[in-house]
Amino acid sequence: MYTQFFRLTDAPFSIAPNPRFLYPSAKHREALAHLIYGIKEEGGGFVALTGEVGTGKTTLCRCLIEQLPENVDVALILNPRLDAVELLASVCDELHIGYPPAGASLKTLIDALNEHLLAAHAKGRRTVLVIDEAQNLSFDVLEQIRLLTNLETSEHKLLQIILIGQPELTRLLEQKQLRQLAQRITARYHLTPLTRAETVDYIRHRLTVCGCPAPLFTPAALAAVHRLSGGIPRLINIICDRALLGTYAQGKFQADRATVRRAAREVLPENPLPRFWRQLLVGVAVIVALGAMGVVLIGRTPGGKTVSSTPEAPAIPATSPMAAPDALDAAAQKPMAPAAATGRARFEDLLKSKGVDEAAAFGRMFALWNIEADAGQPCAKAERQGLRCLREDSGWPGLRSLNHPAVLEFTLPGGEKRYGTLTGIAGGLVTVEFGGEPATLPLTENLPFWEGRFTLLWRPPVADVTLVRPGQSSPAVKWLRQHFPATNKPADPQRFDEALKAQVAAFQKQHGLIVDGTVGPHTFIRLLNETKRADAPHLE
Repeated sequence: MYTQFFRLTDAPFSIAPNPRFLYPSAKHREALAHLIYGIKEEGGGFVALTGEVGTGKTTLCRCLIEQLPENVDVALILNPRLDAVELLASVCDELHIGYPPAGASLKTLIDALNEHLLAAHAKGRRTVLVIDEAQNLSFDVLEQIRLLTNLETSEHKLLQIILIGQPELTRLLEQKQLRQLAQRITARYHLTPLTRAETVDYIRHRLTVCGCPAPLFTPAALAAVHRLSGGIPRLINIICDRALLGTYAQGKFQADRATVRRAAREVLPENPLPRFWRQLLVGVAVIVALGAMGVVLIGRTPGGKTVSSTPEAPAIPATSPMAAPDALDAAAQKPMAPAAATGRARFEDLLKSKGVDEAAAFGRMFALWNIEADAGQPCAKAERQGLRCLREDSGWPGLRSLNHPAVLEFTLPGGEKRYGTLTGIAGGLVTVEFGGEPATLPLTENLPFWEGRFTLLWRPPVADVTLVRPGQSSPAVKWLRQHFPATNKPADPQRFDEALKAQVAAFQKQHGLIVDGTVGPHTFIRLLNETKRADAPHLE
């Protein structure tokens, strides 16, 4: 109703899971990397994606399906409230597998599925089963799904399974009866609500996709949308849609805070905040109440020292000494090539005893880039040297694809932080250094106390340019054209035109990145890695 009034090409806040509107936040890029990584793994098994209601799981799933290679067949199950026979029949229907319509048994369906998977494998095709709303699956059906991963050749699993669901799915998989299935999950990711800054960018992104010529929300209105939605994308869409309708009805050209509040009252239930935020607010209220009452819980260390039961998080000093440059340079000249795995106990011992010094971990990474370490914030130091920091918590999927040394952040059970430097991957082993001592573990094992958080360095090809969008003009665009030769010479080689956007999008699809045609750090790094520059260290 209001699209023509605001000169929009489409409804910007539809709640349909349209991949065209996928907001490429860091969270969504990481989640997509996990899904693509899980599918590409030859070992098969499960990939799990969880998140609160309305965080964009289904949209991400549709985006994933659109980016799959041509040799991948997908069976998508949207209604998992089925028994084992009905589920297998649905899988066969999705893959166009014939079976006796009357009296089909588990054996009949599994035999038909196995025959189809073997034939597909012989043709070089892969098969993926995607189950949405997987938290509704029963124990019996989940066990039957686990048994499907036993369909295999002598070298490869024939079926990759992706489970998508609400946080209840995580708790379901923690049940003892399902421990065999949980052990087969090769990649998992949990989508969290958007931050305030991400909410603002999310709204602007959707409006931009619809050709919005001007900002349609005041800054105060944007802040109100985030507060009232809790950062849940679906609630953001519902509020913004009604707010624009109200703005149109008032004959205004910009939604203000009052309009947003009124829209929220009209479309949201009395308690609109999702469970995640309600629990957080309750927790904060309890802490405040305990503080007001002066409640302090104390204990004693083995040495007799009195300590608080809630220790403060270790502060990162504004200035901290790095390791000596000459020692680091010497270490950089002799990169560790892992030959045998370090025992897990030895790894944990090094982590706890020598992983305390964050500055040393960054110093080792700096040495691999042939940069002298000095006191100060490491990322600020990197910028002065023409480098940039990239901080993420995407775990192995994101880290391996970026292929640069990184500082890994570990969290011990008591909350203490530890730091190590990932310096290499070779022969199926990963090498992490702690205070100059290397430790190796097989890639198939999870690093103890690591939740996937890392910081790495990368060097933009053009100074001070880390993001290039279609329509922009800059020297970075000219650099891009060196990697994407044009069939016709463009009128302006520094302008990011539609032809170049299509080439970038094809590259992103090929490398499992979010396909948006925008060149950010991930796309830049993958392009730079293909040039095999000698001044950039790599993991493998």
